[in-house]
Amino acid sequence: MKKEVSLAEAKATLSECVREVEKGKILVIKRHGKPVAALVQPQDLDNIVRLRKVGPEGGLSSVSGGWEGSEELVRILEESKRYGSKEGGQLE
Repeated sequence: MKKEVSLAEAKATLSECVREVEKGKILVIKRHGKPVAALVQPQDLDNIVRLRKVGPEGGLSSVSGGWEGSEELVRILEESKRYGSKEGGQLE
């Protein structure tokens, strides 16, 4: 659930915007029609920070501990034949 508002609207109705976020919405703030910021719940922010730390090269196993039972997923991925870096083979 995402809602988009202009910066002017967010400024004028900040309390209402915060209430929307408390209800579970993500509020995207736009300036001149372009997204520049977002209001999210604190737990969403924690997840964003954790994902940014591992980066795209970390893969799923790097975010273990994010939910109950995720350690089992890490074990399965590590035992998988496709886990790790790919061989640089040529396409025919």
